[in-house]
Amino acid sequence: MRKPKKLLNNPDAVAREQFEGFMAAVDHLEPVGSYTAAFRKDFCSDKVAIVTGGGAGHEPMYGGYVGAGLADAVAIGDVFAAPSPDVIIETCSALNPNKGVIFVYGNYAGDNMNFDIAAELLEDDDIKSHTVRINDDVISAPKSNSVERRGIAGALYVLKAAGAAADMYHEFDDVVAATEKALKHTASVGVALGPCAIPRNDTFNFEIADDEIEIGMGLHGEPGVGKSKLGTADETVSTLMDKLHKDLDLHAGDEVCVLVNNLGASTQMELLIANRAVNNYLNDNGIAVYDCLVGNYCTSLEMSGYSISLFKLDEQLKCLYDASCHSFALRK
Repeated sequence: MRKPKKLLNNPDAVAREQFEGFMAAVDHLEPVGSYTAAFRKDFCSDKVAIVTGGGAGHEPMYGGYVGAGLADAVAIGDVFAAPSPDVIIETCSALNPNKGVIFVYGNYAGDNMNFDIAAELLEDDDIKSHTVRINDDVISAPKSNSVERRGIAGALYVLKAAGAAADMYHEFDDVVAATEKALKHTASVGVALGPCAIPRNDTFNFEIADDEIEIGMGLHGEPGVGKSKLGTADETVSTLMDKLHKDLDLHAGDEVCVLVNNLGASTQMELLIANRAVNNYLNDNGIAVYDCLVGNYCTSLEMSGYSISLFKLDEQLKCLYDASCHSFALRK
């Protein structure tokens, strides 16, 4: 049986070492004590703070989206594990957010619990907060029960809108409304071709045959709609796009941003072929493509496959998307 192979040091120190490497690559962030957490050096306490976070293993999510026009701070947990409430609280304290905090993170049980604890403790200190749980994965639950959906690569669009809104709007409720609106206009779905493995494990998280794919598999190997035989790129993308088209209720004349995101081990060639199919699908349906992003934006270790996210635009969201930003993983 094939076993995972990674070039590491101590498998138990992966989250710490990748964070140290990340911090060595940026000059606009300050670490939070000895935690795997950081905040913007230039943060102004007179604006609403956008704080994000989650488990390591999804790089460049989430630390890669901390910077001007994006998130203001990040708290990172172990591989595929939520940051602790202490880390989140210390990260918020480092910002000294006079106008409140908006938490933006993926909708997973551990993250929900720990960020909720942090939010309660902030309220005890008279710091208001609001939570936006990313739930863009259309496969993981029906739209009627969207609160149960997982968060995947569409988080990029929500963080982009939240960061821009925090710069543009003075009122806390206005920033919250813009962030929530961006979430409702974002939908994603993925396809897995091969498994991933947590660094300290000597087996893969799941099994999938060489001639199979799974539509809708989650970032940690959570089940999708089931396995099917490997087909062509165009056939696969068409299946994914049908689900996004329906979920966002797209019509001719609508305008969207497109994200083709590598889950970790797929090639640039595969991503670009997928992007070709996505654009052809949208053009055939009279839907305009405003912008495309293709590459590694929210990975899952060495999982093979990709996700597609659509961000349905209106004039407000287009303005927020077009606003300048500067971070490790995204610059406009």
